[in-house]
Amino acid sequence: MSISITCSSLSFAWPDGTPVFEGLDVAFGPGRTGLVGVNGSGKSTLLKLIAGRLAPADGVVRVAGEVGHLPQNVTLDTSLRVDEALGIAARRAALHAIEAGDVSEEHFETVGDDWDVEERALATLGELGLGHIDLDRTVGEVSGGESVLLRLAALLLRRPDVLLLDEPTNNLDLYARRRLYAAVASWPGVMVVVSHDRELLELVDQIADLRAGEVTWYGGNFSAYEEALATEQQAAERMVRVAEADLRKQKRELADAQVKLARRKRYGQKMWDQKREPKIVMGARKRAAQESAGKHRIMHEEKLAEAKERLDEAVEAVRDDDEIRVDLPYTAVPPGRDVLTLQDLELAYGARVMGGFDLRGPERVALVGRNGAGKTTLLRTIAGELAPVAGEARAHVPLRFLPQRLDVLDGELTVAENVARFAPAATNNRIRARLARFLFRGARADQKAATLSGGERFRAALAALMLAEPAPQLLMLDEPTNNLDMASVRQLTTALESYEGALIVASHDLPFLESIGITRWLLLDGQLRETSAEEVTDPA
Repeated sequence: MSISITCSSLSFAWPDGTPVFEGLDVAFGPGRTGLVGVNGSGKSTLLKLIAGRLAPADGVVRVAGEVGHLPQNVTLDTSLRVDEALGIAARRAALHAIEAGDVSEEHFETVGDDWDVEERALATLGELGLGHIDLDRTVGEVSGGESVLLRLAALLLRRPDVLLLDEPTNNLDLYARRRLYAAVASWPGVMVVVSHDRELLELVDQIADLRAGEVTWYGGNFSAYEEALATEQQAAERMVRVAEADLRKQKRELADAQVKLARRKRYGQKMWDQKREPKIVMGARKRAAQESAGKHRIMHEEKLAEAKERLDEAVEAVRDDDEIRVDLPYTAVPPGRDVLTLQDLELAYGARVMGGFDLRGPERVALVGRNGAGKTTLLRTIAGELAPVAGEARAHVPLRFLPQRLDVLDGELTVAENVARFAPAATNNRIRARLARFLFRGARADQKAATLSGGERFRAALAALMLAEPAPQLLMLDEPTNNLDMASVRQLTTALESYEGALIVASHDLPFLESIGITRWLLLDGQLRETSAEEVTDPA
């Protein structure tokens, strides 16, 4: 297999000295590779190093051919025309000049062999669902999701040898995701994609798992990776049990040996005291006994140390699968109880809820729709953060809203202090006991919110809302899985399984929505209407 990307002895650290990689060796060949790992493992940093956007402290990155990089946070100058964002403005202008009769040599040099550049651009936009966007429009006129696809279109038009995608489906609606999936599936060259989007990872040819500064390879897509990982973990857990049994055995043998040595010592001392043998014979026997005892003790201590080392290695191989465990009896909502009423609601940016809409009991509602349809606006209106243009949004139970930005946390306060803001009557011990269930144990509860990783910040925000007093009987989440790694998504799913209140979740992440037991699907597309999982799954 030819190698397209080679990283040799790669080291990198942040300006404050925090190491990310130390002597990393990894190579990527042809095909589509899914790069996975927990938040903070260095996935995005590795892509930036390969793309040349960051310089390694040590080591070498070699790439065969041109690299195209789609970063996690795409920013395009809103004043640019679409053809400028696509990188074809000069060739397009030269082509138009030639068609108008200007045969200057510089125009032919600009066009080169790319006479169909405009047709290719329009075809690429069409394939990504952007066929309605005129090349002379400005970037400021397209939505956030469309700007991501526009940046991807620019990369596809360049036809790079290596394509690097970093969380490309973040902030894309279901329709845009389908277009991106098709583009990934048809990509003929080398691709490395970082994502927590399971559907996207099902399209890759192999998985590279970045963990503790090393990469482990798994053949096949994400489902095959999960199966292989499950087998590995079962074997690792068996090894832990074997190592624990061996450690107990070595401890018993060492204790038994120490008892035997103590008996021999007492017997030797007794013989010495009674002087039953010549002094020189007893002295020689004592020295031999001491030497033998020393060797015996050292042998058992070495075996014990080896057993401890084997146990440590076995434990290290078992992944940290901590789960959030929440017991929130006061969040329960009886079936049939009124939770939320929307009546003739007109939102600030144009979306509407015609007539009435009622949410009753512990229903779990998925709120879906295209980017810009008004899902966040609707949630903020229900939460009382935005005033409706007309109509009414009335909650009949205590509610909490977790926005995409996670700005419910004060970065200058610790995790425990943030939770205390939402539950002022709770004692410090009660808060810490509850936080431990959200995996903030001991000193972790004293970390400032500003220092938390993305996954930790989300857990802290979720803890603050779910532990609030009064307990929320309606919880609203806006794109909760954006920027969460797979482990954090599993933790969120587990937490929501324990939640007994009503739930409204705005999300484009279908596997996540299906995993949390959605009972009702709502589509916001100008107006709010009931839909089905089947219609959402096949938006065409």
